[in-house]
Amino acid sequence: MSEAELIMTKRNTQQRRHNILQQVNELGEVSVEVLAEQFATSEVTIRKDLTALETSGLLLRRFGGAIALPQDIVAKSNEKQDSIRKMQIAKAAATLIKDHNRIIIDSGRTTAAMIPELASKRGLVVMTNAINVANRLLSLENEPTLLMPGGTWDPHSESFQGQVAEHAVRSYDFDQLFIGADGIDVERGTTTFNELIGLSQVMAESAREVIVLVESDKVGRKIPNLEIPWHNVTCLITDDGMSEMTRTTIEQHGVKVICAQS
Repeated sequence: MSEAELIMTKRNTQQRRHNILQQVNELGEVSVEVLAEQFATSEVTIRKDLTALETSGLLLRRFGGAIALPQDIVAKSNEKQDSIRKMQIAKAAATLIKDHNRIIIDSGRTTAAMIPELASKRGLVVMTNAINVANRLLSLENEPTLLMPGGTWDPHSESFQGQVAEHAVRSYDFDQLFIGADGIDVERGTTTFNELIGLSQVMAESAREVIVLVESDKVGRKIPNLEIPWHNVTCLITDDGMSEMTRTTIEQHGVKVICAQS
């Protein structure tokens, strides 16, 4: 497909999604089957449209279709500062990804915020242990190759964990791991409330670069479980709220620190 055809396809997709959203807001509910017939496209394409719109917080998916957002959710949906920070961190992280890279995206809201930023990347192979991340990846027009490790479902982290997942990750070789954290111990590394840290450590061992995405207000949190020690971390991406002293201390452990501007 030529560049001009790609641009036209993108415009058509944006217009179709705009029209779908307009119908949802007017009618309150739409079905995949009716939309596919109306726009003369496949049900698979419509499902991707609805997933993308849900990811953007514009509607709610339901079996066979979608419904409009309840008014109480709409009233609360103004972007808060933490959401803005997550988006800026995610954008900075996405700039480190090259076409055809093989990457892991761990579960978490900040890592999930990267997905829209991957739409322009070509030939990506992406493994994730999180269903919400997988669904968002499937909504991208560039259709990256998706890998999931399987394993045991952990409701706390909303992701697959355990030995089966670890074995699957070890079977591959990755360029980059993108992972969040519940906290940052300036002297030791990333920390987490979750005691299931085995898969995170295997992910770090299987990637040439380990890139941590975390907001600056998580620095110094008293969390017992060390997840990824600094000697296994390549880069930490945070917001501009990190102090210069903290940044210097982390960099002394050999970690590159990127402070995304909000």
